Amino acid sequence: MNILYLHGLNGSLKPEKRNILEAYGTVIAPSIDYQNNSNAISWLYDSYANKSIDVVIGSSMGGFAGFHLSKLMQIPALLFNPALAARSVEQQTPITPSNNGNNISIVLGAKDNVVDPKGTLHYIGEHLNAEQPIAIKILPLLEHRIPFDVFKEAVGGFF
Repeated sequence: MNILYLHGLNGSLKPEKRNILEAYGTVIAPSIDYQNNSNAISWLYDSYANKSIDVVIGSSMGGFAGFHLSKLMQIPALLFNPALAARSVEQQTPITPSNNGNNISIVLGAKDNVVDPKGTLHYIGEHLNAEQPIAIKILPLLEHRIPFDVFKEAVGGFF
């Protein structure tokens, strides 16, 4: 299985989280310069559409990119605090199919003060498609950063 991991703004995949993901497959974790590439989603699609990617996992800006990339690539997604409603850097959103033919799982932190969880829920409600299965888990004490144990549990449940 090939897992495409998309980090957040100015982030990277930490070794502890990579180890969790590697239990499920080969991890591909590109470095993404969201600030200087306003077409990051299209760039990711062009780079990985023919690489037999099975799932996309993303956090924050990577969750935003992963949401749309999962629809373009028709693969399942696991997204942590995805920046769906608003972002601090400009990103072009390509036209995508209404659903990805698979499940999109979203983990939201109720105490996230970087990506507003209410804005994310509103965005999902505004763009809800009956054909797109979306599972949302809201963690009341979770902030923006995803602790190791939360990541491990969510990834285990996803796979």
